[in-house]
Amino acid sequence: MPTYHYVAASERFLCEEEPLAEVLRERRDHYRDHGRTVDFWLVRQPAFLDAEPVKAGGVAVPRPAAAVVSTDARFIDFMKLRLEWVARGQFDAPTPAVPDPLASLATKNDNDLPLPT
Repeated sequence: MPTYHYVAASERFLCEEEPLAEVLRERRDHYRDHGRTVDFWLVRQPAFLDAEPVKAGGVAVPRPAAAVVSTDARFIDFMKLRLEWVARGQFDAPTPAVPDPLASLATKNDNDLPLPT
């Protein structure tokens, strides 16, 4: 079962106040240039933040929240340093508490986050 690492913050902070789209675009391009499969995702209103294992870790994130989730701990460490005012954590999935690590509580229209190409 994979371990997922994340940084999370309020959706407004992460998606509007920080240059997140640029950072993720640069990372995606870097992966493409090096033949790597993308292993990070932006999740608006992530469901895993409400799961007991994550809540028990004491991570408090203002709502509505957004998170960058990855199986690459080093990338999430970089994101924590780059974004600074975010919560960092990890969880294992799939589990009964977190059946889908990328599940969102947002409606379809709310979850359309255009990233520059």
